[in-house]
Amino acid sequence: MKKITRQFLIDFEKRIKKIYEEGNIKAPIHLSGNNESHLIKIFKKIDKNDWVFSTWRNHYHALLHGVDSKWLKKEILSGRSMGIINKKKNFFSSAIVGGILPIALGTALSIKRDKKKQKVWVFIGDMTYETGVFHEVHKYAKNFNLPIHFIIEDNGLSTNTPTKIAWGKRSKILKDKFVSHYKYKRNFPHHGTGSWVLF
Repeated sequence: MKKITRQFLIDFEKRIKKIYEEGNIKAPIHLSGNNESHLIKIFKKIDKNDWVFSTWRNHYHALLHGVDSKWLKKEILSGRSMGIINKKKNFFSSAIVGGILPIALGTALSIKRDKKKQKVWVFIGDMTYETGVFHEVHKYAKNFNLPIHFIIEDNGLSTNTPTKIAWGKRSKILKDKFVSHYKYKRNFPHHGTGSWVLF
């Protein structure tokens, strides 16, 4: 597989943005941006045979995990931007907030029981981090020492509301071997294109 560069990721999303604005995608799209360098660094640790679970904003994760860009573009054009699934590449995403967490946990449990060498990587936003399902899944993974790692992608927003406003006093991000955290400023609105304005 060829090396995925920061510019390759940016250019892919720009092409999707253009197609969407021309009216050729008849479903919501969720574009990534401003977190390319963070993800490239993280994916250097992820083996091609590992499982990667993502949310509605998944294009960068899919590309970095080896999903073919032409195949991905076709899926997006078919209206599946928010739920990209590629079994051959062990890649799974869901548009349901927290929906991937129990599935990822079950996958990690299966890996441990079958004594496989794979690992599960789960990408979630700071809003999902605040939900009860994350903390239940994290607790179970930690107590049973499962081969799973959660990456909190913190853009400070819960959909279009600042997370601090949505959740009040924010939880401190856990610091253990199961959780990584990075902050970035979102480049696109929650879905679609254009600019997000806070009134």
